[in-house]
Amino acid sequence: MNYAETLGSRAKACEKAAGTASTAVKNGALAEIETALRANADKILEANDLDLAAAKENGMSEAMQDRLRLTKERINGIADGVADVIKLDDPIGNVDFGSVRPNGMNITRVRVPLGTIAIIFESRPNVTVDAAVLCLKAGNTVILRGGKEAYNSNKCLCDIMRSAVAKAGLPEDVVQFVDDTSREVSSQLMKCSNYIDVLIPRGGAGLIRAVKENATVPVIETGTGNCHVFVDETADLDMAVSIVNNGKTRRVSVCNAVESLLVHENIAEKFLPMIKAKLDEHNVEIRGCEKTRKILGDCVVPATDEDYGTEFLDYIISVKVVSSVYEAIAHIDRFTTHHSECIVTNSLDNAERFKKEIDAAAVYVNVSTAFTDGGMFGFGAEIGISTQKLHARGPMGLMALTSMKYLISGNGQTRA
Repeated sequence: MNYAETLGSRAKACEKAAGTASTAVKNGALAEIETALRANADKILEANDLDLAAAKENGMSEAMQDRLRLTKERINGIADGVADVIKLDDPIGNVDFGSVRPNGMNITRVRVPLGTIAIIFESRPNVTVDAAVLCLKAGNTVILRGGKEAYNSNKCLCDIMRSAVAKAGLPEDVVQFVDDTSREVSSQLMKCSNYIDVLIPRGGAGLIRAVKENATVPVIETGTGNCHVFVDETADLDMAVSIVNNGKTRRVSVCNAVESLLVHENIAEKFLPMIKAKLDEHNVEIRGCEKTRKILGDCVVPATDEDYGTEFLDYIISVKVVSSVYEAIAHIDRFTTHHSECIVTNSLDNAERFKKEIDAAAVYVNVSTAFTDGGMFGFGAEIGISTQKLHARGPMGLMALTSMKYLISGNGQTRA
């Protein structure tokens, strides 16, 4: 039995305890986690400092360091997210379908846990807690494999959560941490189909591609985000500046950050200088088409197709001037990762066309893409943003971590 199978067997041994725990017991465990996070903030920050020191030594970009960095405010925010999950309705046991057949047979469909979920993720320590508490509330066991760049932070957080759930009366192995961050162990997790029911990769395009190509465990693909904003000719330009700036610069390292801006040619000469002035406040590099460069000058780097297809996760944005909503949609169709796409417009027809024709998990009209987030959608937290279409799509909250079971009862019915 290899390392991943050992973790998987421990998780399986706890599945019944997790899956049959009452809402009160699960919420009690979450409350213990919330309390422990706040009480151990200094300990968590010490572990995070070790990761940040290594990141600086290894030349990690400032944007990615921000993705890794924890502060007391962020730890309190993570704990607040746990409190929000406690308040959510428990999906397990919910009946979402029922019927009585002509022969008197009674059929109901109820929500049940997925089982054991493994998550491979990069950089962001908050994912460690978000994923664990959502899996726990939905009655699942979870195996967490974070990136080596956040090893100390993730291990500290997992140790805190394991102690907390044990204090609440659940087996500590309902939450497990992968100590070995090697590719070999990641490959083991991808093929651990005897023990793991679902594998969720959360990170960059390379990680997600590797999991898709190598996993024999069922995979829920989450979010590379090449997100676009199209500023239509009817748009309120001040609103558009606010939406683009918020989507791009609020946190450049997140998957719902704006990476590409499309501008209608009829308002480009007025709007592009407005948005450049705002983005200049954050030293955002602009890579644009020839029309963009003609309006803004040589400060704009000539854009290539590679730029239009890149998730920068940095202070860089690609810009293209387009002739119509049709051209904007065609451009997005070509380069989208099906994550979050936005139109800023006062045209009801263009808004409706955009909503109908854009194939993405989240489609926005006059709203920043920064809201593609489980907390902002009222899910308390999220385990990731699914960009696929099977089982779950968009921010994945509690319901996305459940399956279903049919319960059939009768009084001796048999089939001819």
